[in-house]
Amino acid sequence: MAGTNPRAARIAALIQRVVASSIERELHDKRLASITVTEVRVTNDLQIAKVYWTQLGHEGHEEGERKRAQQALDQAKGHLRSLVGHKAGLRLTPQLQFVFDEVPGEAHEIEDILAVAKKRDEELARVRATAQYAGDADPYKHDDEPNDDFEDNSDDDFDEESNPDNE
Repeated sequence: MAGTNPRAARIAALIQRVVASSIERELHDKRLASITVTEVRVTNDLQIAKVYWTQLGHEGHEEGERKRAQQALDQAKGHLRSLVGHKAGLRLTPQLQFVFDEVPGEAHEIEDILAVAKKRDEELARVRATAQYAGDADPYKHDDEPNDDFEDNSDDDFDEESNPDNE
């Protein structure tokens, strides 16, 4: 694609500018009113240019508007290709393929997920600020501390007279 060949990258940028401005100024199709050309990728042999586009649609009508816009772009493909060839001055004009760009919609979903995660982190930080340990702050025993749990109960300290069971 366009990343490996500098000429292909320049032509891709030129095609993006020409197609975007042509959709805005020369094509008077209402189906293309909210189209944005996000990226163009040209093959290294300069034969095919994939034009990625997205659309801001009305809530609930995105799918239908996208299909109508795709039809309008497919109908205008020949005209746009001739405009690209004329303005770019290329001997062979790349074939244009229009591909709907899913990335902006997915980016909104990711932003929503990140907002929820940030809200949870803030709630946890508030809870942690007032949290206290259930037991000792450090429940583990360390070697440098004296061991108070076990007392030395030897038999000579045992007093038989104080034992009530032994009569």
